[in-house]
Amino acid sequence: MQDLSGRVAVITGGASGIGLATARRLAREGMRIVLADIQKEALDAAVTEVQGLGTEALGVQTDVGDLNQVKALADQTFAHFGGAHLVFNNAGVATFGPIQEMRHEDWEWVLRVDLWGVIHGVEVFVPRLIAQGQGGHIVNTASFAGLVPNQGLGVYCVAKYGVVALSECLYRDVSPHGIGVSVLCPMVLATNIESSERNRPAQLGGPEASRARTPEEQQNLRGRTLPADVAAEKVVRAVKKGDLYIHTHEEARPFIRRRFERLDRAFES
Repeated sequence: MQDLSGRVAVITGGASGIGLATARRLAREGMRIVLADIQKEALDAAVTEVQGLGTEALGVQTDVGDLNQVKALADQTFAHFGGAHLVFNNAGVATFGPIQEMRHEDWEWVLRVDLWGVIHGVEVFVPRLIAQGQGGHIVNTASFAGLVPNQGLGVYCVAKYGVVALSECLYRDVSPHGIGVSVLCPMVLATNIESSERNRPAQLGGPEASRARTPEEQQNLRGRTLPADVAAEKVVRAVKKGDLYIHTHEEARPFIRRRFERLDRAFES
């Protein structure tokens, strides 16, 4: 999508971090913005901020792990703006620790938001974009941890590997409809994901205090901590160019290369 002005963007996890940074950036492109987030107060503040940039913005409180709430998000978007063109499935959470120490509730919570939240966004919005007949673009937030295994982030890695696979398959499936797909795979950004336990439902084991990472886990979160604005700029560029993969950190390159070299060498065993 080269021309974004006047079009409609839907952003989940839009009240902070990558989502809010991208909303600000898209507002400068002249897009009208729908922000979705589970935190009502933060969402209201984000909508006010985006409106202050001179664009029309709508806030819809949404738990992306609930399919019916994502359907309601789409309904309100289409009722208010008459359509959508860019859907950014960005909401995410994380929990830390070795896989063998994870509770069933940890798996349910992270997969519910990080993987099912993206699936819900795809299954609800993609048919509408196709029926609309105006093309469009889907951006899904995965992670460097969706490309390379990260110690202490096993549950998160499983979800994010799934988001990468979903995005790669969707890229081919919707291309004939003029719809682009990008998958964002950042390393460490300045966001609130480390405090995401605050939004964890009681029935899924929370909210509880986040466990401090071990030195090994801290070391494994390689790369500089960059501002979320860096990701936002790269998202906009990818949407305009139609790029599938979005990377934020150059230092991710050797780790990704080594993983695929190991896969290739396995054929020689």
